[in-house]
Amino acid sequence: MITTIRNAWKIPELRKKILFTLLVLFLYRIGCAIVVPYVNTTALAEYFEYNLSNTVLGFYNTLSGSAFSNATVLALSIQPYINASIIIQLLTVAIPALERMQKDGGEEGRKKLNRITRYTTVGLGLLMGAAYTVMLHNYSLLNEGANWLSYIVIILAFTAGSALVMWLGDQITEFGIGNGISIILFANIISRIPTNAISMVTNLSNGSMKWWGATIGLVALVALVLLIVFINDAERRIPIQYAKRVVGRKIYGGQNTNLPIKVNMSGVMPVIFAQSIASLPATIFAFTTVQKGTGFWGTVRALLDTDSWLYVALYFLLIFAFAYFYAAIQYDPVEISNNLKKNGGFIPGFRPGKPTADFIKKVISKITVFGAVYLSIVCVLPLIAGNLIPGLSGLGIGGTSTIIVVGVALETVQGMEAQMLMRHYKGFLE
Repeated sequence: MITTIRNAWKIPELRKKILFTLLVLFLYRIGCAIVVPYVNTTALAEYFEYNLSNTVLGFYNTLSGSAFSNATVLALSIQPYINASIIIQLLTVAIPALERMQKDGGEEGRKKLNRITRYTTVGLGLLMGAAYTVMLHNYSLLNEGANWLSYIVIILAFTAGSALVMWLGDQITEFGIGNGISIILFANIISRIPTNAISMVTNLSNGSMKWWGATIGLVALVALVLLIVFINDAERRIPIQYAKRVVGRKIYGGQNTNLPIKVNMSGVMPVIFAQSIASLPATIFAFTTVQKGTGFWGTVRALLDTDSWLYVALYFLLIFAFAYFYAAIQYDPVEISNNLKKNGGFIPGFRPGKPTADFIKKVISKITVFGAVYLSIVCVLPLIAGNLIPGLSGLGIGGTSTIIVVGVALETVQGMEAQMLMRHYKGFLE
């Protein structure tokens, strides 16, 4: 990876793209330090630390690089855009007009879908900004003297920040290196590394964490990174053969190829959905006066809290469910079989049509099981380690963040390698 970055830096065009990406990230981090007016940031930070760190909002705070808990202009970060993209993706399956726009609309159809996604992002930013402002009002986290005009300013600031993050991501995608939204998410997560390192040193110094616990945690983190790197490019290749056909005086086809199916075909989306739903009860209880272990509802809160074993089991099952759900959305065996048949392709040993579709469906089902087990191991092991090793759970090291960081880093490096290969490839001129 270091060699790739060093070689890319020697190419003037790639060097400009890298510098542009770094400049945008610098401006973005400045925006993450500008606090929205009328907010008592000290009280808000304490409220997040003691009440919301193990909830959905705590997860959002991790993905925003702690901007969410500081109520900065860019507090909503990329959450509205990610949610809008997921909503539009799901609607393309449910609404035939959007499905036709995606499949048959070509470049113009994709532009329309992107435009709809942007409008949806602004709408979600307005909705999330209003919900955040209501939370600040209900828990007296605003400065004295704030009125209805102050609320409007806060909501518009959050909404404008979400739109600005979306625009900055588009600029990185067009003029920089890699996918802009992924790069911003990557920067948010790694920005918390110094804070986590300081927390680990503090826990070791005051005795709340043992040296053996810190050592096990670091070794497990390295093992998770290696596992993610190994699985990231793993794929099952189904052999495909194309029959020869004569068109005029030319013969087409006859070559052998393969249909690649990634082991982790759904990426990190099942984890994000599973974590959001599994931590929803803890989020609801965080806004109530129910205390853990006190009375019936206190017992329920203790059972469903994010540090309980029931939460770990529920999280595990939800990852499996959403992995199958996303596999069903991304791959349609019948459509793949029909496309192969139209182009004269077939899988050796299987007749075109339904037998081919059934075989592809069977392969996807097996791969989905392996991918779901992989995601579950990466995401559940840090929770188990946090429950067993004292002081480790407070560091905020999660499987979701690790998958995102490693995946974005590998994707960006592969993109730079592809661009360098294009610039050095001489083809038939040699």
